Amino acid sequence: MHNNVSYRVIQWTTGNVGKSSVAAIAKHPSLELVGCYAWSDDKAGRDVGELVGIDPLGVTATNDVDALLALKPDVVVYNPMWINVDELVRILEAGVNVVASASFITGHNLGDDRDRLADACSRGGSTLFGSGVSPGFAEMLAIVAGTACDRIDKVTIAESADTTLYDSPETERPVGFDMAIDDPDLQPMAAKGTAVFAEAVQLVADALGIELDDITCISEYAQTTEDLPMASWTIKAGRVAGVFASWQGIVDGKTVIDINVRWKKGQTLEPDWQLDGDGWKITIDGRPTVNMTVGFLPPQDMIENAKTLEDFFVLGHIMTALPPIHAIPAVVAAAPGIATYNDLPLPLPRGIVPTG
Repeated sequence: MHNNVSYRVIQWTTGNVGKSSVAAIAKHPSLELVGCYAWSDDKAGRDVGELVGIDPLGVTATNDVDALLALKPDVVVYNPMWINVDELVRILEAGVNVVASASFITGHNLGDDRDRLADACSRGGSTLFGSGVSPGFAEMLAIVAGTACDRIDKVTIAESADTTLYDSPETERPVGFDMAIDDPDLQPMAAKGTAVFAEAVQLVADALGIELDDITCISEYAQTTEDLPMASWTIKAGRVAGVFASWQGIVDGKTVIDINVRWKKGQTLEPDWQLDGDGWKITIDGRPTVNMTVGFLPPQDMIENAKTLEDFFVLGHIMTALPPIHAIPAVVAAAPGIATYNDLPLPLPRGIVPTG
């Protein structure tokens, strides 16, 4: 991406991830923020910079979709928590590309709605791409690691996180947190709440060029033996405070791809899961076997300026927001349709080295 190329961008929503997107777009030499969608009346009409806590940007948020599409943007940066298919169809049909962080990788979980999105892309000549930190960025790292091998037996991406300080009951309850450990409804919850990882398994399978016989999820849970108070909710003793979900791609009865997450809260778990730090262990079993440990730390200036632990949570939002943004040049240039990392050239981290 050369500095003389500029992309007209519309930001879609200003939640936690959206705030990090706006801040990154505003600083980027090749991205021009021309509009912002905010569905709530109290946000519409306000300057986008003020909405996300940075200096005013001279761009006003609106909930008028037609007005936004009339701005003829190159791309929408789409950051709601979940996708809205009708909304995406409208954007894509209008000929606007979309890069999304909203639980979308291949779209195979969507059934017939995936066809609706693909049709909208072909009618509008537009491209839809989804990523994020996990799934998304983590799979791209695993795919790159596999290019060192002449034989691959299995790809494993194991995410582990102590989420004690992560306070988001609306995203954590759906995967089983706070359920009674013996609740009969518990077993399918991790699979339902982490279903986008099935798409991540499909992404890796497509990269390997293999046909999977099945994609299945195995889940395990751990309970807290004492009440576990957090900022906005308390998990009572005997309820779930640890969730493990393993999404497996099966070929000929063997697990060839295993993408799993292990999340725990507090220090009173039974069984007492031990984590090897937060982050991922990526293992390509093969010739050679490639091991990669991926962790995240705040930069020194952030450590010096942070007032509370919450100040560090923005790192997670940045890591979710930036993989789609760095893909913008490749997505704008791509053929119409639903695209994944397997369809695009390797995204490059341009425009983010501070100068001057």
